[in-house]
Amino acid sequence: MVYFSIFIAHLSIAKGTASRATETFVRDLGLDSYIVIALVNESGAFIYSASEVARHEFPDHDITVRGAISIGRRLHDPLAELVKLEAKSIGVGQYQHDVNQTELKKGLEDVVVSCVNSVGVQVNNTSPELLTFVSGLGPVLATNIIAFRDEHGPFSSRKEFLKVPRLGAKAFEQCAGFLRIHGVKKSSG
Repeated sequence: MVYFSIFIAHLSIAKGTASRATETFVRDLGLDSYIVIALVNESGAFIYSASEVARHEFPDHDITVRGAISIGRRLHDPLAELVKLEAKSIGVGQYQHDVNQTELKKGLEDVVVSCVNSVGVQVNNTSPELLTFVSGLGPVLATNIIAFRDEHGPFSSRKEFLKVPRLGAKAFEQCAGFLRIHGVKKSSG
């Protein structure tokens, strides 16, 4: 017989209808004090759960499970989850539908590019959707990076990016500084 031990360190609760009551209920369960309970933005979680991206990421799960996964991921890396949505689905303001949708999308993409290229992206646990916003990358190279990582395991140095199909010297020059590898110092390859 196989036994599994589950260690819960964080609980994400969607910030919406009855979220405070849910938070109170969970806190009153008497869980260990080290467990972080956080309310996270739920904008677009349902849209994501029904999307092609979600079906591709979790083909064996139904819509409710995919939505729950998105809510959990928003605590870990909200930007990586929100880039999977169309701008009109993220609830950026009361009058967002009155704004030119093309300009709204472009403005939000500019903000994401600025964030990604200021902070960087953890290449060993990111999605292709977020990688497409890194300078020098696009959808094809982002997909190739994920496929290479899935086949060969986590990247351990930036030099390994040059082994990714179609990622040449010019793209490497543009993107390498923005691709972070947890545990690797800046000065290393």
